[in-house]
Amino acid sequence: MIKRILLLIIFLLILSSVPSVVNADDGPSVLGEEVELAFPGKIIFYLEAQSAVDIVDARLHYKVSRMNYAEVTSEGWPDFVPAERIETSWVWDMRRSSLPPGISVTYWWTIEDADGALLQTTPLILNFDDLRYDWKSITEGPLAIYWYEGDEHFAQELMDASQRGLLRLSSDIGAFPEKLINIFVYASANDLRGAMIFSQEWSGGAAFTEFDTITIGISPGNIDWGRGALVHELTHMVVHQSVFSPYGQLPTWLDEGLAMYNEGEPSFSLQSRLDEAVIEDRLISVRSLCSSFSAEPEEAYLSYAESYSIVEYLLANYGQGKMLNLLTLFKEGSTYDEALSQVYGFDIYGLDTRWQETLTTPVVQTEKLWLHPALIAVLSALGTVSLLAGALALEERDWRRTRA
Repeated sequence: MIKRILLLIIFLLILSSVPSVVNADDGPSVLGEEVELAFPGKIIFYLEAQSAVDIVDARLHYKVSRMNYAEVTSEGWPDFVPAERIETSWVWDMRRSSLPPGISVTYWWTIEDADGALLQTTPLILNFDDLRYDWKSITEGPLAIYWYEGDEHFAQELMDASQRGLLRLSSDIGAFPEKLINIFVYASANDLRGAMIFSQEWSGGAAFTEFDTITIGISPGNIDWGRGALVHELTHMVVHQSVFSPYGQLPTWLDEGLAMYNEGEPSFSLQSRLDEAVIEDRLISVRSLCSSFSAEPEEAYLSYAESYSIVEYLLANYGQGKMLNLLTLFKEGSTYDEALSQVYGFDIYGLDTRWQETLTTPVVQTEKLWLHPALIAVLSALGTVSLLAGALALEERDWRRTRA
């Protein structure tokens, strides 16, 4: 009996220490709340509240629509001096955690006064939109394309190319979108960079895999490039959806290599960079390509060229089935060496060695062919001398025959 009484007392003490959520009439009340959107740099949340006693705590709670292993709620703590009436704000600086366009943010405030009365506001939804442009949209299956420059035919061509890319990806490695993918098509690379906090000068597109969003710069006059570039970014998205897990991640060469492979044959300039690197013995190792690529353009281009070549080597020599097995092991959390060894029988160093061996023969032949013009010139000169000598000998023989 005494034990039950003690437990009841402890329960009542705990209950009395928890702030109660009350109606606005009984405690804190909100006089106004606003949101200022400054895409892409920041979001400012404003709050004005009052209570019969000093407000001692006010904080913003927000959740972002993204791929998460568990539901995550973040908090923002505005600065203010405790008082019966407060006006405060909290700034979400995108330089710390940037968002792509179109992402929805659910937010609400909690306000507590000195008496322990707690008010929670009704959750609201904010769309982080790029309001600088008048967007149009089309949706087909798992894809939605937003654009603002060009006609319907322009957008439909991009949609058709994307659907063909999805079909190839599904047949090659068995991957297909698990969620709706939003694609924002900016009219130029400059417009695209204006929508990004951190961007490289050479970047033409970006796949925000955890947000199921692609941003890319394609003008109506450059649609041939745009088809391939869009398929490239779309492949990133689908592959990341298929291997999403809290246990591991893809090596960058595989991520970029699959995107390059699904895009199609590499450009002449990329292939030339790979050939030159082989001749000059300055290939980047496969292990180095597991990490993020360099921000220096030339080294980045070579990294992309090598990644395509490595993936092509694996698919051509070992097939799509093993590639799907490799992705599955990465999803389960295997290390790079463990996954490669289990699927192919060699680690990263073995992959590097075998892949580079396939580059030696064609590059050496190319180098020999490059030396041929000088050799041909010498042989041509010798042939000309021989031909002249033969002609002189024939002429002398005819002359002698005539004399006879």
